[in-house]
Amino acid sequence: MRTASVTLVAAALILSAAATVCYLIIRPTPVFAPPRIVSVEKGESLASAARRLSRSGVITNPLAFILYAELTGQARRIKPGDYAFKGGEGIPRVVNHLVNGDFMIISVTIPEGMTVHQIGERLQASGVVCDSMFDQVALHGPLTQALGLGVLGVEGFLFPATYRFSPLTTSGQILAAMLERFYSVLTPQVEGRMFQLGMNARQLVTMASIIEKEARVPGERPIIASVLYNRLARGMPLQSDPTAQYNYAGEVEPAAAAIRVRSAFNTYSIPDLPPGPIANPGLDSIQAALYPAHTEYLYFVARQDGTHIFSHSLSEHERAIDEVKRSVESGHSKQG
Repeated sequence: MRTASVTLVAAALILSAAATVCYLIIRPTPVFAPPRIVSVEKGESLASAARRLSRSGVITNPLAFILYAELTGQARRIKPGDYAFKGGEGIPRVVNHLVNGDFMIISVTIPEGMTVHQIGERLQASGVVCDSMFDQVALHGPLTQALGLGVLGVEGFLFPATYRFSPLTTSGQILAAMLERFYSVLTPQVEGRMFQLGMNARQLVTMASIIEKEARVPGERPIIASVLYNRLARGMPLQSDPTAQYNYAGEVEPAAAAIRVRSAFNTYSIPDLPPGPIANPGLDSIQAALYPAHTEYLYFVARQDGTHIFSHSLSEHERAIDEVKRSVESGHSKQG
């Protein structure tokens, strides 16, 4: 009889404990306003994540969280990231968010041809970082210094692509992600080709950035590259309008005025590449800089539709300019 009583008490205690755990698992927290942000670090233990969630009020009991995650086989499927919890949820829903990777993400597309400052403005507009802080880190940050990029910073080395960042991501982490994408392009094959051309990485991206700013039609990039290389080989100034227009904040001055202003980047007054990139080029422009077309062209002028007329001589080029002018005037007269 005594044994039976002990067994009943033990069973009652077990049932009571199980009921308590179940209650703690399913019991929702209050709704939060605003949502509470919790970061789960890569490689963090389940117990550590549970304590952080508990301190933030996202779960009611860390032990109940650990038991549920382990018993359901989800403990090792939790994904690191920055999560925003609105509250009003029990532990199963919280675990579900962590396993599904419902972390905060902002998708930002960086198009080809932007300056570093313009990239910072786009990141700020997307709610990721402050553009002035991004500029500072891009020019003088520890990663820039470690890579030996000098006073020009990371201009030209930020690879255009679509990135997914947490709103808690720092400027340094964003730079690291974009630089990693750029340096992944510099394969041994690319480095071998750079050696054949007698170029270093900065010279390569400088050439690619000019191609990026000059080209409007993808298929013309290698031809534009050939003109630039041909002019350099002959000691001719590149006379590229975008180089004269370049400033860190982006193009603000019309080309007709900019080409008359002497600067280290104005290739109307220097018979060489500018000291650094004028934008951040995409892969197609980098490929064009590595593998230019084989032509004898020395000049080009843009049509209204973005394509170019390429010429071998100055006289040909002047006729092409007249052709473009007549086309523009004809278009205006038709509109009138």
